[in-house]
Amino acid sequence: MALEDSQITSAAEALRGAHETGTPIPPLVDGLPDAGLEDAYAIQEVNTRHWIAAGRVLAGRKIGVTSKAVQGQLGVHQPDYGMLFADMAYADGEEVPISRLIQPRIEGEIAFFLGRDLAGERLTLAEVIAAIDYAVAAIEIVDSRIADWKISIVDTIADNASSGLYVLGSRPVALDAFDHRLCGMVIEHKGEPVCTGAGAACLGNPLNACLWLARKMVAVGRPLQAGDLIMSGALGPLIPVVGGETYELRINGLGAVRAAFSKE
Repeated sequence: MALEDSQITSAAEALRGAHETGTPIPPLVDGLPDAGLEDAYAIQEVNTRHWIAAGRVLAGRKIGVTSKAVQGQLGVHQPDYGMLFADMAYADGEEVPISRLIQPRIEGEIAFFLGRDLAGERLTLAEVIAAIDYAVAAIEIVDSRIADWKISIVDTIADNASSGLYVLGSRPVALDAFDHRLCGMVIEHKGEPVCTGAGAACLGNPLNACLWLARKMVAVGRPLQAGDLIMSGALGPLIPVVGGETYELRINGLGAVRAAFSKE
């Protein structure tokens, strides 16, 4: 790592402060130009440990930067990951307090729930498929503690992969009941489509993203376990949201889910 422990701790505290106050901070890389991916994950890990010690419950993981176009923009050739906590979850149609967010955007995803642990040294796609219990349609509400979304890959990883909240559909579907790669996705606002996409937009197949994550979690010492949720990555571009409005996501074979934002 290029950064000293004190710099990692300070950056983690700054992000945590932004999260708690709702006031974004300048890009971390402005003050830490030598920071690399390892440093960014170290900053994320400091806050993960802080929040778990404070009583937050780890519910799963999210995968970000699954689009080749976004990877090109950020200068990386693989996705990133962040932690999902139980208090980030909202049910279909449940009011989402806009006050919990700073500069929210949404994306449509497929969420997978594990029925088995994924802790093997050389995990295969077949093992990942066997471990998944079911899938649901999901809306990830991404957010950034970095002002104006002026993020580098270091900023987004350190900021828990720009995690915010998430809304889960209520219709569990077995893997063999829908086409993970070709399933179409649309997000509508006031009855009009504002985002479209398909399963293939996520690393060619959302299951490829799940395999990458499972292997990565073993490598970093936080293997996925039965009961964990995987938010597998965007099926289309990010959409800014407005308080007081409702957005509906539909994925072929998985049904619909709605994110209803408060006016606060």
